[in-house]
Amino acid sequence: MTTDPVPLLVGHRGDMAQYPENSWPALCAAVEAGACWLEFDVQMCADGRFVLLHDADFRRTANDPRSVFELDAEACQRISVHEPARFGERFFPAPTPWLDEVLAWLSSYPEVRAMVEIKRESLQHFGRDVVVEALLGVMSSRCERCVLISFDAEALRLARKRVGLALGWVLFEFDAEQRRRAERLQPHFLICNHEKIPHNEAPWPGNWQWMLYDIRDPAQALAWARRGVGLIESGDICRLLKHPRLAVRACRHGY
Repeated sequence: MTTDPVPLLVGHRGDMAQYPENSWPALCAAVEAGACWLEFDVQMCADGRFVLLHDADFRRTANDPRSVFELDAEACQRISVHEPARFGERFFPAPTPWLDEVLAWLSSYPEVRAMVEIKRESLQHFGRDVVVEALLGVMSSRCERCVLISFDAEALRLARKRVGLALGWVLFEFDAEQRRRAERLQPHFLICNHEKIPHNEAPWPGNWQWMLYDIRDPAQALAWARRGVGLIESGDICRLLKHPRLAVRACRHGY
């Protein structure tokens, strides 16, 4: 029997291969398949609430050109993010999820943790201090279940004041400068596109856990685990969790 390490899988925007990204169908499918981790993106609305959305507008996911910054959360939720260009009307309606509702829902699944990525567009539009303070207010009661992640290292530094909240820095590049910045920041997680790591280099050692994205091949996921990567983010998590080796670390949630 092999003793090779097996990574934990993270649902990238839920299961975005088979369902609209950052939608209720994608999140529910990933959890029902056995995901122990979810990753999703959040943007701040005009009224200061947060919705799950990767882009600054709804053009790609709902064929609606309106900006999230022009709408309050109620208006955002009335928009169906069913990705008509990919799925037609198959998942219509798919109301835009609110972050607070998603975190409340996850409280029913005590084994599941969430990577909450605050997008740079919101930080730039409203200002880091405003966005981080509001987001910490939403996440404060569930600090032990959530990781705040971002490409923006300064936003993560602001978030350090919240004791108990884990932080994850998403790397722009895998190079010496980013390594120096990681060593100064000391996040709990380092996150990187796997294609940016040269084949002849290993993930940097440190007091952090590595998560690589977006990996959709089981053999590749297992190969990275042998190189010391504990978390593999996949947009096709439901399919990967059917692999017999990867399935051993699934969370069954009482099903």
